[in-house]
Amino acid sequence: MKKDQLILGIETSCDETAVAIVKNGKEIVANIVASQIESHKRFGGVVPEIASRHHVEQVTLVLEEAFRQGEVGIEDIDAIAVTEGPGLVGALLIGVNAAKALAFAHNIPLVNVHHIAGHIYANRLVEEMKFPLLSLVVSGGHTELVFMKEHGHFEVIGETRDDAAGEAYDKVARVLGLPYPGGPHIDCLAHEGTPDLDLPRAWLETGSYDFSFSGLKSAVINSVHNAEQRGEKIAPETLAASFQASVVDVLVTKAVQAAKEYKVKQVLLAGGVAANKGLRTALTTAFNDLKDVQLVIPPLSLCTDNAAMIAAAGSILFDKGKRADLTLNGNPGLDISIHN
Repeated sequence: MKKDQLILGIETSCDETAVAIVKNGKEIVANIVASQIESHKRFGGVVPEIASRHHVEQVTLVLEEAFRQGEVGIEDIDAIAVTEGPGLVGALLIGVNAAKALAFAHNIPLVNVHHIAGHIYANRLVEEMKFPLLSLVVSGGHTELVFMKEHGHFEVIGETRDDAAGEAYDKVARVLGLPYPGGPHIDCLAHEGTPDLDLPRAWLETGSYDFSFSGLKSAVINSVHNAEQRGEKIAPETLAASFQASVVDVLVTKAVQAAKEYKVKQVLLAGGVAANKGLRTALTTAFNDLKDVQLVIPPLSLCTDNAAMIAAAGSILFDKGKRADLTLNGNPGLDISIHN
């Protein structure tokens, strides 16, 4: 009988210290996340130095808790998967060095994982992947359409040219006086209003799957300032609903067009903004009409940064023979298209 494969995942690319253990690439044995949101909230965004210091404080504790929750020991681990990049370099270094120390001390294979690949593979913890497939990645730092013809193959067919969707959400939230992180607050507010403001949709040139949200962000700011100059006030819920309608319209329309053009069997939603209720609902509605394409949306716990997704991606890479040595370093600008 074949032994179950256990992969230890470590993720510290931004402001969550996360450790997980995943069995056979699909089953979560343990998944621990220490969030830093409360520490960064007063600054209105993530402060890299503070994030790194929190990772140093938390990583050992989170590792111990993961082994306790999973009821396994380090001797049961077949490989250690760690986020190499992209992310904040100081934060990445904490996870990478923790992984290297464990790998060296216990003679365990080390696997380096791309953060966005992790978000995509979070879906494998829900549903087996069917190729060819398309992933819509939407987060604070990334907005991409990624085509995959097989495991470990990533072809970026569309990406943001300026602000990522999550970044635009946070900036608009600041205009509305909402706390950090802004995305969930705008999403909630949007469901209380109607999209009555005519805000732009950046479709870009014909046939392009790229995204642009900086113009939309500027349009929101200008709408607020123009209303103030007239002595008027736009209802926050109207602004939130109109902004979200514009973002979701572009994301969903381009995802549907790409799914048709590339003749995919599956579309996977990935990234922190995948937790957005408006986006989840709109995608579900749109893909109900595409009977040959399966839409997979991960649970909320697997949308934001976590280590189970890193272990899931690491399992595939480990099976393909990918290994990292002890010269591994954090790579804040790592490109997914060359990480195959």
